[in-house]
Amino acid sequence: MTGWWIGLAALIPPIGVGLLFWYVMRAVVNADRAERQALAQMDAEARRAETPDGD
Repeated sequence: MTGWWIGLAALIPPIGVGLLFWYVMRAVVNADRAERQALAQMDAEARRAETPDGD
């Protein structure tokens, strides 16, 4: 039975680091997505402002 606990104790740190990495990467990807959407919206507004009739 002690072998199971040793094995479990050996797996907990890599799983924790993996979950932390996943959480950080998810936050980075979501921030990038939000930034791209904001830039696209700003570009669309700039294009609308450049048109002479305002459409």
